[in-house]
Order: sequence, then structure tokens, then C-alpha cells
Amino acid sequence: MRDLVRRIDSATPPGRDRAVDALRALAILGVVLGHWLVTALVADSGTVRAASPLQYMPQLAPVSWMFQTLAVFFLVGGLVGAKSYAAGRARGVTYGQWLGARTARLSRPVAAVLVVWAVAAGVMLASGAGVETVRALLKLVLSPLWFLLVFAALTAATPLVAKLHPLWPLAVVLHVDLVRFGLGGPAWLGWINVAAGWLVPYCLGAARARGGLRSRTTGWVLLAGGAAATALLVLFAGYPASMVGVPGADISNLNPPTLAAVTFGLAQCGAALLLLGPLRRALRRPAARAAVALVNLSAMTVFLWHQTALMAVTATGLLAGGALPGLHTVPDGSGWILARTAWLPVFAAALLVCWAAFHTYEQGRSRKSGSRVVREGHPGREAAVPHA
Repeated sequence: MRDLVRRIDSATPPGRDRAVDALRALAILGVVLGHWLVTALVADSGTVRAASPLQYMPQLAPVSWMFQTLAVFFLVGGLVGAKSYAAGRARGVTYGQWLGARTARLSRPVAAVLVVWAVAAGVMLASGAGVETVRALLKLVLSPLWFLLVFAALTAATPLVAKLHPLWPLAVVLHVDLVRFGLGGPAWLGWINVAAGWLVPYCLGAARARGGLRSRTTGWVLLAGGAAATALLVLFAGYPASMVGVPGADISNLNPPTLAAVTFGLAQCGAALLLLGPLRRALRRPAARAAVALVNLSAMTVFLWHQTALMAVTATGLLAGGALPGLHTVPDGSGWILARTAWLPVFAAALLVCWAAFHTYEQGRSRKSGSRVVREGHPGREAAVPHA
């Protein structure tokens, strides 16, 4: 283990901001734990349907505040994207080369999960599984892909949006919600917020890359202002308290993003900026740095396969002994919460199996030769760490 820690440490470029890597790792792990805690696959009359404990126990809404961490991921994406684009231009790297290097680690693992699940869906249907069951499972697998599509689009637009002030997309979200909810406008207008809403933290990250947002006061203003705005919107404007979608709810804060989700994201970004200093101090320990590097190396694999791990455990449980508490039962009480918590290590073990099978689709090329952008920078060193 010590040898592994030393190898990872020596392979990491000295100028790399490890605290930013730690924020990315925390954001990914937050999404994974959040999904595992609020996603239930209920066995009902020979079919499997998706349910959520937030549907039966709305008092658990604060759980979504801890684990809905997408704004932090977009903050990091904007910071790293703007910084790497500026560095690439300084080295004479073209836009196409830069974009290809940044999107390659998205496309390969996505292709792998799509192929595997296309085959799995065909096998399930051919073996007699119900269409509703297959649809419920595919929705769990495919729904996180919207996030990657938005992230890829914002990454491609980095040269255009890197200098955009975050208040502009925030104003778009505000006006869209005013028309939708205040003036009875069409629901489809909300989909404008899919781009505008996540552009807010992305622009904050780009501003940080340009040298802004360095004051701790800025972090506290974002944290306090975002939290206060979110509380007011929930208490007095009718927005849901949950920051994730709840089956059967009239409004989802996440699909598409609402003004409350964006102000909540501002609070998260403020907290993330305030955490950078403590994280840098914590990452002085080689073991902590190695753990963060390992998570970043497999970030997309973990994100894409964590729901598959949950479903694999659920299916195995059904085949082995029927409906099991916390796994196949309705999530309507504290007993389910305790049982689901006990299943988390099993989900993690199943995810480790998925990682062993599919992580090469994310890392394979970087292990062999790296991208052209990397080769022109620090050959042989950045190939062993996640691409920034």
C-alpha cells in the first residue's frame, strides 16, 4: 500500500490542485450515496417498480441537501475547463485537440454502459420480463446520462462562456420560473434551465480560474445568500424542500432545475470554495492524496455503474430469497432506513466488481499513451493521473 501511495504521489504533477480533485471526488461520492439512499426497487406482483423514501417520508428532505452535489461538480468543471483551455492555447493546442482530450474519458465509458444495457434489456425481454420492469431499470441507468450531456455541452462551450458573469444565466433561470410558475407559462420553458441552471456554477468555476472568487468573504456570501434564498423560496414560494425528484410530486427541483435548485447550488459552491483551504491542509498526507487520485481516476466508471450495482444486488436478492427488507420492500418507515443503511456495503462491493470489469474503458488510453494534449505537456507523468 505504501508503494502504491508513493507511485501515485510521484506521478502527480507538482502544480496540480489536489483540493479541486478532492471536491470532484466528494461530488461524485455524494451522488452515488444519494442515489443508493433514495432509490428503492419495490417487488410488486411479479414486477419491479422504482420508489423513493422521500415519497413516503417527506421529513427526510434534508438528506437530499447533503447528497445532491451536482453544483459542486459543475463548479469544478468550469474551473478546470477554463484553466486547461487557457493553458492549451498557450502551448499552441487547437480547440479540437483540447475538446477531444477532455471528452474522450466521457465517451468511452458511456459507450460501454450503453452496449451492456442494450444487451441486458434484450435478454430480459426475451426471457419474459415485463416491459414495465425493464423500463424502470433502464430509466435508472440512463437518467444520469442527462448530466453528462449537459456537462459535455458546457465543456464544448468553454471558450464562449468562460468570461460570462454567473448573474446572466441566474437571471435567465429567474425569468423562466417567473413565467412558468407565476404567469402560467408552458411547462416546456423549464428545459431552458437545464443549460442556464448548470451554467451558473460552471461560470463560477471559470471565474475562479481567472483569479476571482479568492476571498473567503465571497465564499461566505455565496453560502449564506444561497441558503437564505433557497429557504425563502421553499417556505414562501411553493418550491419543494427536496433537492431531488420525488415520484408523484407536482414539481421537481432537479428535472428541470428550478430557481431553488440553482440558489441551493450557489450555497454549495460557497461551501466548496471555503473548503479548499482545509482540504489542501488535509491532503498534505500522502495516503489522503492517493485516495483522492484513485477516486478521480475512476470517477466516470463509479458514476455510470453505481445504479447497475444497486440493481444487481436487488436482482440477486430476489433470486436468492424473495423480498428482503430495505432492498425490495416499500420505503415507508424507519425500519427501511436502517435496513437500507446495512445494504450500502453490499452495493459498494457490487460496484467494485463493476469497476474491475469496466474501468479500463475510462483509463485505458491514458495508460498507454495519453492524449496529444497530455503528451505535449508532461509525458509519462500526467498519464497516471486523471485528466484535468
